[in-house]
Amino acid sequence: MNTRDSQILRLALPSIISNITVPLLGLVDVAIVGHIGNARYIGAIAIGSMLFNVIYWIFGFLRMGTGGMTSQAYGRRDLGEVLRTLIRTLTIGFAIGTLFVLLQWPILHVGMLAMKPEANMLSLAYDYCRIVIWGAPAMLSLYGLTGWYVGMQNTRIPMVVSIIQNVVNIIASVCFVFVLHLDIQGVALGTVIAQWSGVLLGLLLLWRIYGRRLRPYLYQNTDGDGIAIFSRVALSRFFSVNRDIFVRTLFLVAVFLFFTAAGSRQGTMVLAVNTLLMEFFTIFSYFSDGFAYAGEALAGKYYGARNEKAFHEVVRRLLRIGFIITIFFTLLYAIGGRQFLSLLTSDTAVVESSMEFFGWAVAIPLAGITAFMLDGVFVGITDTKALLSSSVLASVIFFIVYFSCRSMLGNHALWLAFILYLATRGIVEAVVYRRY
Repeated sequence: MNTRDSQILRLALPSIISNITVPLLGLVDVAIVGHIGNARYIGAIAIGSMLFNVIYWIFGFLRMGTGGMTSQAYGRRDLGEVLRTLIRTLTIGFAIGTLFVLLQWPILHVGMLAMKPEANMLSLAYDYCRIVIWGAPAMLSLYGLTGWYVGMQNTRIPMVVSIIQNVVNIIASVCFVFVLHLDIQGVALGTVIAQWSGVLLGLLLLWRIYGRRLRPYLYQNTDGDGIAIFSRVALSRFFSVNRDIFVRTLFLVAVFLFFTAAGSRQGTMVLAVNTLLMEFFTIFSYFSDGFAYAGEALAGKYYGARNEKAFHEVVRRLLRIGFIITIFFTLLYAIGGRQFLSLLTSDTAVVESSMEFFGWAVAIPLAGITAFMLDGVFVGITDTKALLSSSVLASVIFFIVYFSCRSMLGNHALWLAFILYLATRGIVEAVVYRRY
């Protein structure tokens, strides 16, 4: 096996496992309340989880920006900047999360207005969200911490933290619900305890593994240019990188929320079909993101070290692995897709209706792989303009194609627009990469 392939796989596999555990936090909550015996609890959990998923997705720049800046500093062997980047992202993430706690009333009020839950679920959703929001400082700090670990070429620690989080969540939630009979409040408390356990474990492992190397730089408040950790110049650097990622994420959120809303307007059956078929995208994205994280770490490291040969070799090997992944998932979906849909639902009418649009799901790997792989590369080298421009153009094409074709193609127009959206992101990023 090629040395670069080994490096990529060593970083990618733990990230894939971490990604798989991400939806388990929400799934555990749903499974527990599903045994309480009231469907209102399931609906309230779904509403609360969706609200916080959107919020945390928007602030995903704390992970991505931190990963790119850390990997470049690591490649330059600048451990002082590595530590300063960590302190900045933890402080800013914790501050934003604390702001959410302080402003929880307007945030939750606006969120509930947007979700429009039925009256019998509204109070339960509020109960859940009022507790879960206390985990925001932990979650946003953990985003930055995870990005830092990726930048340090260490994806095993985030994997361990994710697994421990889920174990804590299961144990705590089960005890609160079935022993203390706290119902939905118990589920929310279990989630918050798991989130704080995750960030505290991440910090503990950081100190034990990196403490000796970083301790000499702990009181070094400035870099080689005399720029302090929280000076205007330092914060400007931090936010200039993260601003583009933040805006890019808003466009991503807009496309995915619109996709769901447009399917909903076409009726319950279409919404169910689209929801099931999007699981093919979710599975592929969780798997591919693991390799994107590896590309982020390695590309940033070699770009920071100004090793052009190693940088371009990483990108070539990453795209080659991406090609293999595409073939594998395309064949897997084409051969076993119907059986997978049958596992997701026992409603044969939904499965049969899904087959009309199934070809679009099979096309997802081919359309999306270039964007997934190069997203990681551009995050690593902090070329956030490329990420932003590709997402803006792809989003514009998505809406133009959908509104131009919906009267003729119906739900096919929505899927055509989505596939072109994925492909456009990859094409634009490939063109930009050629400049390097």
